[in-house]
Amino acid sequence: MIRSSSDRLFDSFIIVLLLFVALIMLFPFYYVFVVSFTTPVEYLRKGLVLFPEEWSLISYRYLLANNVFVKATGVSAFLATAGTLLSLIVTSAGAYALSRKRLQGRRVLLILILMTTLFNPGIIPPYLLVRELHLINSIWSLIIPVLTSGWYVILMRGFFESLPDELEEAAKIDGATDIGTFWRIVLPLSLPSLAAFGLFYAVSYWNTFFSAVLYINKADLRPLQIVLQMLLIDNSSSASGELANTLASDIRIPTDTLKMAAIIISTAPILLVYPFLQKHFAKGVMVGSVKG
Repeated sequence: MIRSSSDRLFDSFIIVLLLFVALIMLFPFYYVFVVSFTTPVEYLRKGLVLFPEEWSLISYRYLLANNVFVKATGVSAFLATAGTLLSLIVTSAGAYALSRKRLQGRRVLLILILMTTLFNPGIIPPYLLVRELHLINSIWSLIIPVLTSGWYVILMRGFFESLPDELEEAAKIDGATDIGTFWRIVLPLSLPSLAAFGLFYAVSYWNTFFSAVLYINKADLRPLQIVLQMLLIDNSSSASGELANTLASDIRIPTDTLKMAAIIISTAPILLVYPFLQKHFAKGVMVGSVKG
């Protein structure tokens, strides 16, 4: 098919327009990255830096040497690792149990789980539950209430049901128990789904914010997103101003460069983990959505 000159001109216009939109969307990320590596002297002199004359790690060094920021990063790292591991264990174990037809009352359990995806209890009931469990100002208050997701359980259950029954029968003939079958056969076959859901859980735990506002009052237990929010909001407020002054009290570092460096540090772990899970991601997100 021969394309006319008007068609080629229109295609060129669309390409240029999309490239322009992409540049507009990428510019804020580029600016955050550049400013985080700009020297304090150059930033104070120019104000707007599109390409630094000298690249500097001073903002990163100071943030990573600051106790407030380091403790918050450690809390978020613990949430992302321990929380993701526990959530995958609970989700996969629950989904496997619900996928077994011999489980009595599994339809009732499925309906109850489905109801959790349709109705949101709000803020007060979870807070009362956490308080009655004496988890206020405990790191576990950020993990236990969100340990699993009903939607993920249902999706993973569909994947387990698609596995041939002969696998379980062969394992039983070899003397394997239900736990042995689940651990040695089912889980190794579920790596794509575990990788996909693990990434979802890790991002959720790493970005923990609102639950920390509700349940955490101790400064040592604040996750990274709380500290980042206190640093990013207007310095005129008392909380953010106090934190910004704490971070930049000993040396002359503009708070803007500290903010940009904090944003890069808070987003880097997920960006670094994603490429290793990418090959499983596309397949894993479809688990349980199609049977047969």
